[in-house]
Formats: sequence, C-alpha cells, structure tokens
Amino acid sequence: MNNINLAKQINQQFPVELVKFLQLAGVTAAGLQQRLFLVGGVVRDLLLERPNLDLDLVVEGDAIRLAEEMARLETGKVIARSRFNTAKIRWERWTVDIAAARAESYTQPGALPSIQSFCDIQNDLIRRDFSVNAMAIYLDPPRFGELIDRYEGQADLKRGLIRVLHDKSFQDDATRIWRAVRYEQRLNFKIEDHTLELIKRDIDYLETISGDRLRGELELCLEEEKPEKSLQRADDLGILAKLHPDLKFGESSARFFVKARGRLEPFSIPEEFELALLVYGFTPEHLTEFNVLLKIPKSVALVLQETLQLKNELPTLAEKGLTDGAVYRLLHRFQQTAILVNLLAASSYAAKKRMELYLAKLQHVRTFLNGRDLMSMGITAGPRVKETLELLLEARLDGRAKTREEEIEMVKKVG
Repeated sequence: MNNINLAKQINQQFPVELVKFLQLAGVTAAGLQQRLFLVGGVVRDLLLERPNLDLDLVVEGDAIRLAEEMARLETGKVIARSRFNTAKIRWERWTVDIAAARAESYTQPGALPSIQSFCDIQNDLIRRDFSVNAMAIYLDPPRFGELIDRYEGQADLKRGLIRVLHDKSFQDDATRIWRAVRYEQRLNFKIEDHTLELIKRDIDYLETISGDRLRGELELCLEEEKPEKSLQRADDLGILAKLHPDLKFGESSARFFVKARGRLEPFSIPEEFELALLVYGFTPEHLTEFNVLLKIPKSVALVLQETLQLKNELPTLAEKGLTDGAVYRLLHRFQQTAILVNLLAASSYAAKKRMELYLAKLQHVRTFLNGRDLMSMGITAGPRVKETLELLLEARLDGRAKTREEEIEMVKKVG
C-alpha cells in the first residue's frame, strides 16, 4: 500500500468516455456498498505511459449486479457468467470486464484454477502472474486513482523486471512461462534472475498444458508487434521445443519475419501467415504432429499443409519455358497465404517472378464464356463444365483463345 495517486494519468491517457465510465462505476459500486478497482495490465501500462484500453475491473462484491446497473446507466449489454461471478459490459464502441475479487487454487499442475472463495482485493492480487500485473487502482470516489502495490510491482517496473509472485507459479500454470517471455520482449524488460531459474526448473510443466491452451499462447505471441523477439527468446530457453522438438527460431528466422512484415505492411497480416512462416522448415510428418498437438483448426491446418506442398512444387515452378497457363494450373489450387509465404521464402528468382505474375495478373483472368454458355452449347452440367472452363482459361492465358469466338470454336472441337 502507498500514497501514489494515478487519477491524473487516467484523465490524460484514457478517452473522456472511459474516464466518465470509471468515475460512474466507482460511484455506483459505492452505492451498492461495494469497492471497485482497476486491475492488471492496464495499471502497469498507465505507469509506463503505454496505450492500453483493455479495462479489467475487480469488485469486492457482486460483479454481475454491478455490471447490470452500469449497463442500465450506459444503455449497454451485459454478458454474465454466474458460475464465476464475472461479466462483460458492452456499450457503443467499448467493452469492459468486471470480476468479483476471488482466491483460486489449482487441483493439479496444468489444470484451470478453481475458485476457492470470494475475497478482498489484497488476496485477489496474489493469484496473478507477475508483480507488474499485480497492482490495482481504487475507483470509489474518496480514493479514486489511489494505487495498491502490495507486491512491489512499481519497483519492478522501474528496474525493468518480470518477476513471479511465488515459487510454484509455473507449476500451477505453465502458460505463465510463455507470458513471461511475451512481457519481457514487449516491454524490453528482463526476466528476473530467480524467475528465470524457475522457468528452467519448471519448463517440463508445459507438457501438462492442453493443446488448445498452448495454441492460444502461441497465437498471442504471434499477435505481438514484433513476434520474432518473443519467438527467438522462447527458442533460446527451450520453450519452442516443447511445442515440437524440431521447431527452431534463430536469427535467420527472425530476419524472415521482419522481411515478411516489411513486404506486407500496411496490411494486416493474418494469423495463419505467421504460423506458416514458423513451420516452413517442417517436413509434412512434423507438421501433422504439430497440428495434432496444438489442435490447429482444420482451416488453418489446410493453409499450413498447402504451404509445404507448394514448397515442394517450387522446382517445377522455376523450370524454363513454363507457359502462363501452366503457371496458373500449378498455382490456382493453393490458397493465397500459401503462395505469399513461398514468395517470401523461395530462393529461385524464376519461381518468385511467376508467383508474382500469378498474384498480380493470372489469378484475375476470366474466360469469355461461362458455365451457362457451355451448357447451352451441349456440354453436360457437372465436372465436364469445370474441365472445359479450365481448358478455355489456359488457352486464353497462353494466347490460343483471344476472343469469345475463338473460345466457341475450341468448345466445338473438344465437345
């Protein structure tokens, strides 16, 4: 506990609408005989003067009742989870999470926590991952903005350290190992020495975490502004190898990620693109193992598979004398993400130029005739129509059918 007050920072760093919401929420909670707090990463980022509008509130009392009252006042919507006494408020363009202060316990390593009891803010903060995320701010009117820092989070911010709150932290929840790396690299901090020793001691506890939770941590890593920093650190610490023993991420991989980001900016890079970059060195067998372990969704797994399949086709794509029609025939069966990854990774200049040609021009070319035209000319509906359209498209790409009339003549010959 200390006398630092962050009301000024709240007013300066948050939009007016959110400041008013926090003030109103504090008053409303007080009217319900409850105490309300702003907690977690947003408090950390207020102190660091980093933008963060992901607001998490903790109330000593009934979170759902408070959320419903705030939603009424703000004309918003509440999504409640009565089992956990948590709620999400949505109004206009904003979303805020409210949870009841609680103590948690872990029945076994890797298990999701169970609520042991509802409690006060002091006991709620001890269940959190790192000291820099275990701070809170009073929102009730008499103490609005007052900082609660029982576990020296502010001191660790000043020292640039990521430190766990107790020695069994990674055994209880090994996903915190991934989070330690993400926070360290995002904030340009250093994992505190004892915490680093605990990571090395407890790294095998990652094997207790379910595949979908591991995938979630990897996805969060890939969403970072510079994911290559966290991935390289994770590789150095042996964390990546817990996803697959052949998953590597050295300096060349980091340069690859930077190159990819430079080529695709200012466009948003899809999640599966970076994941495909990460597994580009895999064999098909390793990819299957990886997809099964992390329970990769089928649509994403297909992109990853196609990326490696196209990688094996690159020598063919680089052959001399390949016509535009042949380039189209080879590439049109692959999704664009698979092509983009190979465009960045390919060492062959000829293969690169043909993928660029396909993306810029060939994939947009259309035949003069359509399926309805073909059926009116006697082509039976079904696979035969598709096959004929593909023949016409290749002929147009190769310059053998430049007009509608020439396409009609070709259909008469093959029909």
